[in-house]
Amino acid sequence: MSDNAGYVTTHILDTANGCPAANVVITVFRIKGEDREELTNARTNSDGRTDQPVIGKGNLQAGTYEIVFHIGDYFKARGLVSEVPFLDVIPVRFGIDDASEHYHVPLLASPFGYSTYRGS
Repeated sequence: MSDNAGYVTTHILDTANGCPAANVVITVFRIKGEDREELTNARTNSDGRTDQPVIGKGNLQAGTYEIVFHIGDYFKARGLVSEVPFLDVIPVRFGIDDASEHYHVPLLASPFGYSTYRGS
């Protein structure tokens, strides 16, 4: 594996409470046409991050990926949503053009809205 092998990280911030979103399940997929190949499943730590990159060095290829954030359970546990949450599972689909780079895909979430961007 070369030193310039790319990887993907994520971070979830709870904008309703102004804190990291801990213990959120994240599932990562590689998308090929209509097919989704599951690559990993992880949980966020107390800082709202995963302990390891969600796609590690040497495993990133150019193509399309999806991170699925299971945020509804997090907000339910905090007592912030009803039995049927407005936002439950948030899929973020993104493309990798250069597999030698670091891609950071953060999620800023509340029970009623979210945003994401390519971070650093």
